[in-house]
Amino acid sequence: MTELPDWAMAARLKWRWCGQARPPFAAVPAPGQISVWDFPRPPRLVRDSREVRVMWGGREIASTRRAVCVLETSHPPSFYLPWDDVARQYFELAVGTSLCEWKGRARYWSLIDGARRLESIAWSYPEPMADAELLAQCVALYPAALECTVDGARVCAQPGGFYGGWITPELVGPFKGEPGSAAW
Repeated sequence: MTELPDWAMAARLKWRWCGQARPPFAAVPAPGQISVWDFPRPPRLVRDSREVRVMWGGREIASTRRAVCVLETSHPPSFYLPWDDVARQYFELAVGTSLCEWKGRARYWSLIDGARRLESIAWSYPEPMADAELLAQCVALYPAALECTVDGARVCAQPGGFYGGWITPELVGPFKGEPGSAAW
C-alpha cells in the first residue's frame, strides 16, 4: 500500500464516530432494521446482488445486480454501479472534482438526453485510493432527482444535498447531512 497523503490522514483523524459504538442520539434498530451507526469508518465496500435500478423520466439509466455499496458510519450506503450496467450514452463529464479521504479524487458526471440535463448528478473514482479499488469501474448517482430502487423498494435521498447515500426501508439513522450533523 502506498503512503497515505497528509491531507487524507488529517481528515481521517477528525472523525469521532467510527462504528465501534452507537452514539446516544442514534435510533435503536428494530428486528430486520440496520443502523447506519453500526457501519465502520473507514468505510467497508461490499458487493450487493440485489436488483438496483435507476430511471430518469421513464428512461432506464441503469440496472444491475452487481452494485458495490459503500458502508460508512452515519451514512446510508452509496451504491456504485458498474459502468457496463449503465446507459453510458447519457453520461457527460461535468466540471469539477472533489477529494474523499477514503476513496480519493472524484470526478462528476451530468445526465444528458436531448434538451434534458441533470448537472453533476453522478460521480466516479477512476483512480481510487488503496482499499477502494472496487470503485474504479463504477459510477454512483445522487438519487434525489431520479427514480432509484433496490429490489423494487423506492430509495430516498440522503439529506443535505452533498452526500449521495440511498436510504432504503431497513435503515435507521439519524443520517449524516441532517441539520447539526457536520461533526459526525
